[in-house]
Amino acid sequence: MKKFKGVIVPMVTPLNEDYSIDARAVEKMIATIIRTDAVPFILGTTGESASLSQTQKLDLVKYTVNAVSGKCRIFAGISGTSLIESVECAQAYRDMGVDILVSTLPYYFPIEPVDMIRYFDQLANEIDSPLMLYNMPAMVGESIPLTVAQQLSKHPNIVGMKDSERDIQRLNESIELWKDREDFGFYIGWAAQSAHGVLNGADGIVPSTANLVPDLYDQLYRAACNGEQEGAFELQRVTDELSSIYQKGRKLNTSLPALKVILAEQGICQATVMPPLYNISQDECIKIKQTLQKH
Repeated sequence: MKKFKGVIVPMVTPLNEDYSIDARAVEKMIATIIRTDAVPFILGTTGESASLSQTQKLDLVKYTVNAVSGKCRIFAGISGTSLIESVECAQAYRDMGVDILVSTLPYYFPIEPVDMIRYFDQLANEIDSPLMLYNMPAMVGESIPLTVAQQLSKHPNIVGMKDSERDIQRLNESIELWKDREDFGFYIGWAAQSAHGVLNGADGIVPSTANLVPDLYDQLYRAACNGEQEGAFELQRVTDELSSIYQKGRKLNTSLPALKVILAEQGICQATVMPPLYNISQDECIKIKQTLQKH
């Protein structure tokens, strides 16, 4: 059966000023997430996973598992450029209590479709745990073709795909491919298409702005599941407007620090980010805070 339906929050990684994991902030974030029936996805793009050390990652997993305390599933990323390291992370996270592992393609060497299949097959075989594919061409530099994902979807350990590619035709084709599959879920990483996707049969949504308002995305998801188009698209409009506060006109290297500024303003976590990301200027912080006050 599908491992999850609903809202998956790609959680930011709360950091102290010395770059250690902020355990208290993790507890706050998890409490907010699970209160709205959403689930956390740690060590993804929004979580700055590519910049974290193994010690930081293990600490984040430990604090997350402790905070969740069995109340919901936990997704955790194992993406990287080393198959062995990804397998080691998978085994460690699974033993600590993570339920579903998530991986992009390795992101250094160019990779052909035939080798994408070989890579994910090998990874899924060696970790012997539920694995979700993660298509993120903007960061990885390669897109997982739907033909490749379809073939991989037959692997017993591969349970779904999160797709962050901004291509409406691909999105619609993906939904048609998998909306009736009981053993493979499709999750939308393109937040602006959340309502459209769920109304048409997607299994879940993975919006970074759910770090701020998981309740609104839960309402959006439920409205769409119930076929309430007007309500779902109104919530889409509201969440898009909130997203624009930290995303509009920015690439990820500045939108993620801006997101943490908002979270810090709400008293959820500190604004610290991991190099090569750096805090945005004081002027930008002031503008964001002023915009927040209008909402």
